[in-house]
Amino acid sequence: RGLATPGRPGRDARRRPGTMALRRPPPNDNGKRDGDTKKKRKEAEIYQVLNSDPVDVAALRRMAISEGGLLMDEIRCKVWPKLLNVNPDDLPPPPGKELRENNKDYQQVLLDVRRSLRRFPPGMPDEQREGLQEELIDSILQVLQRNPQLHYYQGYHDIVVTFLLVVGERLATALVEKLSTHHLRDFMDPTMDNTKHILNYLMPIIDQVNPELHDFMQRAEVGTIFALSWLITWFGHVLSDFRHVVRLYDFFLACHPLMPIYFAAVIVLHRAQEVLDCECDMASVHHLLSQIPQDLPYETLISRAGDLFVQFPPSELAREAAQQQAERTAASTFKDFELASAQQRPDTVLRQRFRERLRAEERAKALLATKPRTNRFVKLAVMGLTVALGAAALAVVKSALEWAPKFELQIFP
Repeated sequence: RGLATPGRPGRDARRRPGTMALRRPPPNDNGKRDGDTKKKRKEAEIYQVLNSDPVDVAALRRMAISEGGLLMDEIRCKVWPKLLNVNPDDLPPPPGKELRENNKDYQQVLLDVRRSLRRFPPGMPDEQREGLQEELIDSILQVLQRNPQLHYYQGYHDIVVTFLLVVGERLATALVEKLSTHHLRDFMDPTMDNTKHILNYLMPIIDQVNPELHDFMQRAEVGTIFALSWLITWFGHVLSDFRHVVRLYDFFLACHPLMPIYFAAVIVLHRAQEVLDCECDMASVHHLLSQIPQDLPYETLISRAGDLFVQFPPSELAREAAQQQAERTAASTFKDFELASAQQRPDTVLRQRFRERLRAEERAKALLATKPRTNRFVKLAVMGLTVALGAAALAVVKSALEWAPKFELQIFP
């Protein structure tokens, strides 16, 4: 919106009959130069952080969240391992031929990978694509073999192929293994109970922002199943432009495991008028929402999702969302993982954090109440996306993102 259509001159650039065309730079030339300058500055800042010792993982998280994300795959190869606390110099050995023998998941993985042609760059030679598909199969099977508690689901390959295309097979396997035991763990349970629970956060978020839209969707009885493929593939299955997919992965890797459901909510909120203009019935609304637009304003939506997460953290929405036992969800383990990935070494504060939890909750509530207008990126960091920011910030991390409270509600009434 607001941009000139490529190849079509604007009104000011058209020549009038009998006049000499004036040479002038394109209207957005200055904007392009400014954008390039900002990109180069951010790139330099990222490398400065990467070259520091110890690496400030909190700063990398902020850069992955902020406009433009991590900019390019070369940087992602260096930053994604830091965000997931994976050592690129200590990777699992390449799989042997026995990996595929008598593997209960092999046939299903093979079928899904064969159907994944659209996930590879257009124009890629068949031989190269087929080689990557073989690597994709091995990467998935290796993670499952090393973690028998994980259960393969259709759509998992959409996530793995994204890592494969960005960082290569061996590092992708290590990153996906860490991701599968943390952010994606709920999707890899034997049942879909925890996945349903996460989907059940969608409507409370919408209700907080646009009650009219929420009530309309409730009357239409559309449910949340339209967002299932968005959630379990981190939008990899439904977005055709790979640049948008990796931009979202930058954001999600730097954030809380529930951030994809917040992003799903802002997509629905962004399309509120389209939804309200629909017939108020399940088929019409489901059809509209299941066809995700490809021209979404991604940076705007990412920013809004972050704002909504800060404004309506999961702990405040959980009473309205169907809740499984907190100990069984990725939510309950994220803080341990996130703190460890940032610290990357033992720390007295971390060892004491469980003993201090109740006291920290009270301090954090008071702190949040007195500083409601904190800068968004700083506040996102404090809300559990970064760590090791001092005692006060640690208290906020402990309370404001205590997002898996131990109460029991049924999944569905």
